[in-house]
Amino acid sequence: MLSFFKDYKLFAIVFGAISIVIIALIYNTLNVYQPLPIYQPSMVSTQLVDSTIQYKKKYHKIADFSLVNQNGDTVTQNTYKNKIYVADFFFTTCQTICPIMTSHMAEIQKEIMDDEEVMLLSHSVTPEIDSVAQLKRYATKKGVIDKKWNLVTGDKKEIYKLARKSYLAVKDNGDGGPFDMIHTENFMLIDKKRQIRGFYDGTNAEDIEKLIDDIAILKEEQ
Repeated sequence: MLSFFKDYKLFAIVFGAISIVIIALIYNTLNVYQPLPIYQPSMVSTQLVDSTIQYKKKYHKIADFSLVNQNGDTVTQNTYKNKIYVADFFFTTCQTICPIMTSHMAEIQKEIMDDEEVMLLSHSVTPEIDSVAQLKRYATKKGVIDKKWNLVTGDKKEIYKLARKSYLAVKDNGDGGPFDMIHTENFMLIDKKRQIRGFYDGTNAEDIEKLIDDIAILKEEQ
């Protein structure tokens, strides 16, 4: 009788160990892929969202736009049609966070160089200073590859409206008036449907690593 219980005890231990391994394998298999969230204005801090759309819970997309890049070419939403892209807001004369952000964007550019599905888009928040010629000088200095990365200038009100109402990127309440100034470290990951799929601190190296990982997740999804 004692021998039977000893054998049963051994069987129970072995069976329990095998069960734990199987459950762990199933759990890990099911959790390999976790889709990225689709950000809506209602999901983001009200500080970052224009009051007119703060309670919007679905169907938010990046609005149509028409801007000019470092080569004097017109860049619109069609330039990024069927593309995943990373967007940010900067200005060429910034001496604080922008050089770090641009350096990190260059790192992303290196990672996506051979990936035709992914591009970059940087909006100047001082378009009155950042002319096409100024953007070209900056692009050359920073190693911007034209086919991968557009630095764009244009109407200040349009750029500020995009920042506030499309990309949900800034705390400023301005509308692009002469004294308004956006200064944000945010990078936004945009999918092929023009939806926001992630926010990242463009000055933080760990966030940049996560962004690069999230691009891979988004590609798997789309």
